[in-house]
Amino acid sequence: MSDVARIAGVSTATVSRVVNGHYGVSARTIAQVRTAIQQLGYESSLVASSLRRSRTNVLGLVAHSFQSYTAEVLKGVMKALSRSGFDLIIYANSDLYGSYSEGWEQRHLTRLSGTLTDGCIVVTPWGEMHSRTPVVAIDPVRGSTGPSVMADNLGGATTAVAHLLDLGHRRIGFIAGRDSLASAWSREEGYRAALTDAGVPVDPTLVGRGDFNPESAVPLARALLQRPDRPSAIFAASDGMALKVLEVARELGLAVPGDLSVVGFDNIPEAASTEPGLTTVDQSMYQLGYEAARLLKSLVTGEWDESNQTVLPTSLVVRGSTAAPTGGARP
Repeated sequence: MSDVARIAGVSTATVSRVVNGHYGVSARTIAQVRTAIQQLGYESSLVASSLRRSRTNVLGLVAHSFQSYTAEVLKGVMKALSRSGFDLIIYANSDLYGSYSEGWEQRHLTRLSGTLTDGCIVVTPWGEMHSRTPVVAIDPVRGSTGPSVMADNLGGATTAVAHLLDLGHRRIGFIAGRDSLASAWSREEGYRAALTDAGVPVDPTLVGRGDFNPESAVPLARALLQRPDRPSAIFAASDGMALKVLEVARELGLAVPGDLSVVGFDNIPEAASTEPGLTTVDQSMYQLGYEAARLLKSLVTGEWDESNQTVLPTSLVVRGSTAAPTGGARP
């Protein structure tokens, strides 16, 4: 600020008034200060600004890693913040497929809340979070009562398995997600409910425990598909894991959907571009991000007067990875 003042030929107090948009500065002086700012590439300190104003007008997006799911969420967040007066800080671990460590979201929030951000969106947290500023969870942990946005995971999973049952499948495997998340719990509940409603016994040996990390599905899919009584269909609790099921099926020489039908959950862009296209449940990740940002803005500004927990509808997207079982499969 002192450098800007020296080049512009004004006081640091005048530079501060221009930067913060205060009245009482002539147009000529404003132009001089802005020219000096451009020459120096000056940016005001977020920390200093927050100490002066108690607000930064910056929101945070915290994620363990950036994969297709998070990228689609980010698009919705950015749309909601467009022309809102809020900027966005994105904070994530550097290891794309790194191991999950308990408490990562709390560590990130501690670094960001209060001085750098007015509030944060946390994508698929591992536990309950505490922060001096508002926090909105996308896909919260089971039992969470804090502000959150999630899809109708139960309804979506029930519809996905009902689709396989309608095609004639009866031995349907399931690869679950991380069970600390409400979404994983609900998707497994939907799997079980659809089978029960159809009068099909739930075989616990056909359920594999993943954690939403795509790689976690590889040994589970291999174990299911190398059984002598392998399932004729597999429902995976995320598209990332479902795509790994397709890879394992190819490695084992199984045709999809001739020998195996596969359904995912999310509708990430890769689901449409794989061959065959992946049948999946669309939970509108863009809309999840949009609604989370809208909720967080309202909490920060004190304008929110609705429920803190938002549930968005899902829909089934049928593509080439599902078909009626054939002689090559074992219904």
